[in-house]
Amino acid sequence: MTSSGARAPSPQRAHTFRSVLPVLALCWLAVFFDGMDVNIYGAVMPHMLDDPALGLTQSSAGTIGSWTTFGMLIGALTAGNLTDWLGRRPMLAGSVALFSLGSALCALAGTPGLFGAGRFVAGLGLGGLMPLCLAMVMEFAPPRRVALTTGLLMTSYHAGGMVATALGLTLAPAAGWRWVFWAGVLPAVIAVPLLLKLMPESPGVLLARGERAKADAVADRFALVRPTAVAAPAAGAKGRWAAVLALFRPESRWATPLLWLASFCGLLLVYGVSTWLPQMMRASGYGMTSSVSFLLVINAGGIVGMLIAGRTADRFGAVRVSAIWFVLTAVGALLLKSHLSLGMTYVVVAVTGVWLFSAQVMVYAASNTVYRDSERAAGLGWVTGVGRTGAVFGPWLGGALASSGNQSWGFTSFALAGLLGAVAIALVPLAGKLGGRRRAAPPSAGAAAPVQPVQPVQPVKGKPV
Repeated sequence: MTSSGARAPSPQRAHTFRSVLPVLALCWLAVFFDGMDVNIYGAVMPHMLDDPALGLTQSSAGTIGSWTTFGMLIGALTAGNLTDWLGRRPMLAGSVALFSLGSALCALAGTPGLFGAGRFVAGLGLGGLMPLCLAMVMEFAPPRRVALTTGLLMTSYHAGGMVATALGLTLAPAAGWRWVFWAGVLPAVIAVPLLLKLMPESPGVLLARGERAKADAVADRFALVRPTAVAAPAAGAKGRWAAVLALFRPESRWATPLLWLASFCGLLLVYGVSTWLPQMMRASGYGMTSSVSFLLVINAGGIVGMLIAGRTADRFGAVRVSAIWFVLTAVGALLLKSHLSLGMTYVVVAVTGVWLFSAQVMVYAASNTVYRDSERAAGLGWVTGVGRTGAVFGPWLGGALASSGNQSWGFTSFALAGLLGAVAIALVPLAGKLGGRRRAAPPSAGAAAPVQPVQPVQPVKGKPV
């Protein structure tokens, strides 16, 4: 084993973008079904509200949307502890199976309460899946291509959202909204066997569990540097608590809450829009087909945005791109409040999708410049987990405004969230410098010199810390 702070080189080929493709492809498939499941509810909500047998109201629809994201919050915060015992590969497969089970419960539900229970179960699986996939692709990606790899991964979320919208436009009117949720069971049949058979385990997790030979074998196979005790996350409850405390070391103690706030705003936008955009546009006077198709268009814009944001962030920095994208999202939300022509509305929705979703994903990429290797999984878990409170609040807010007849204020609320997210993420570099200055202060006279901590992982070229 190498000395602390050093990383042993892999004897295999150079670590290029190609070496991450197998992991990226499997995570892409898993997140595709994640995006499909999340967007299914918004795509069929107008049909569910028109179904008298179910008894769903606009107020209860918003509450159920929050149940989903509350399940995501719990799933995101507990996935790390379960990963210590089971590993990332079984957890990924289990997460997919869990949200597929939730979709089946929704298809069978006869009351809003039972339907909400199904969405909560689905949320547990969805919440654990995203941080695990993000941590996997960031661990396997070349250091200079982390933002691009993250952006490529997240295109799958929007591809899944487009499929969900297509099902809402075609299958729901023809066969009923329940059949759309039955389609949400497919991930358990398709993705789970592939993940269990083909997905490698994280070398860092293997090392933390004492399986040095397996960790080195996986690292060599995928052209990674072999993990060390510094890069490996600590196992067990004690190790998990230590990982959380490490997020507040001097270099990141101020950046961590800013990342949480930015993630809160970003996920409020993502889940608020995904849940309520069709109904908000319908209330603005657009027809049923046009209102649902706006969800398709905004997800198409999201795919384009991920590709643009990933490459731009690798050059100019994820923090800078995320801040600008948040501001542009706020502008788009205010434009949607105006009564534009149908064609112009489609254009604004598509362009807003370019900025909205990738603003949030670049928050994840920015966290990679703040946290060390051993903190990455915990840092991402908490950025996504605390951000899920925004995902809980967004659908609830949309339902509260809709039930009070103030749906137009939803666009204003989304604009304010975009501006707040821009301020939070823009302050992250300043927070890092503040923490660094405090750490570098000399000890007082007569005091023993402090033990120097391990240096943090070097940031991706072009990204401010």
